[in-house]
Amino acid sequence: MKLKDYFLDRLPLYFIAAAAWGLSVIFLGAFRVAAQAVVIVSVIFLLGLFCAEVRELFRRKSYYDKLMKCMDELDRKYLLSEVAERPDFYDGAVFYDVLQDTDRAMYEHIGEFARENRDFREYIELWVHEIKLPVASLQLMCHNDGNSKYAEQLNRIDEYIENVLYYARSGNAEKDYIIKKVPLKRVFADTAVKNRSELQQRNISLKTEGLDVEVMTDSKWMQFILGQLMGNSIKYISPDREPEISVRTEQFADKTILHFRDNGVGIPSGDLPKIFEKSFTGENGRTHAKSTGMGLYIVKKLCGKLGHSVAAESVQGEYTDIIITFGKNDVYAIK
Repeated sequence: MKLKDYFLDRLPLYFIAAAAWGLSVIFLGAFRVAAQAVVIVSVIFLLGLFCAEVRELFRRKSYYDKLMKCMDELDRKYLLSEVAERPDFYDGAVFYDVLQDTDRAMYEHIGEFARENRDFREYIELWVHEIKLPVASLQLMCHNDGNSKYAEQLNRIDEYIENVLYYARSGNAEKDYIIKKVPLKRVFADTAVKNRSELQQRNISLKTEGLDVEVMTDSKWMQFILGQLMGNSIKYISPDREPEISVRTEQFADKTILHFRDNGVGIPSGDLPKIFEKSFTGENGRTHAKSTGMGLYIVKKLCGKLGHSVAAESVQGEYTDIIITFGKNDVYAIK
């Protein structure tokens, strides 16, 4: 608490006290009270006011300085009311009680919202599982009939359904993953098999280098991440060259870096810093393919949950390189 602000706030009181003292002196003078008595009364009055103000100042300053210190040390500022003490001055106590009541009302509202959000997420997950059954049946029928045209569209529908499921779970991903050493080559192979038909239809060649390594991650979530990257590479192939996806790793003492690179249309330099933002579609999403802007956002979010970092490099018209960094610290691994 700043002393200047405190005294400015108390300035009306000082004016009133000065006016009262002046009137008292005039009144005493009118009754011909001895000057020495007037001085003594004035000293007593001013000394009493001074002592009262010093006590009030130190009491309030001590409380508010402690409160601000707690505020600075808290990561979650909204928990201040939980750690703050009730002050021993009346107006502060009234404000403290009001703050406690509003916090209780806020927590009740947040609890109600959290329950509604949980129920909605559970419904979405149930819907995804239910809708996958008819989609799988249609895919099997298309496979038996040899109808690749419809199969391709069904695969896209299945991919979008997967996006919904993983997005719904991404907020609580820590409850559904197991961090352990995972062969990166196997995860990529499973991803390639899942997208085999589209890769073959578009004559996209795959090149791998240095994937015979193990990284600390969750295989299921990492397969989804690689699937999103591969889906983007397929979606944004360039008509000017033979499409190619190149996947390689770099090994360091404390980390493994995965490069997922394609020679597609690339990303405009102005869009590159925003591609991991929620619902950002950019120029490519408008001119080359319909995009929801959610794929890379989910990738970024899941990588954060898994403890990986993700970045992108690109030159428009030449290539796009998505870079995922895996740490080699296995403290949190479940063995």
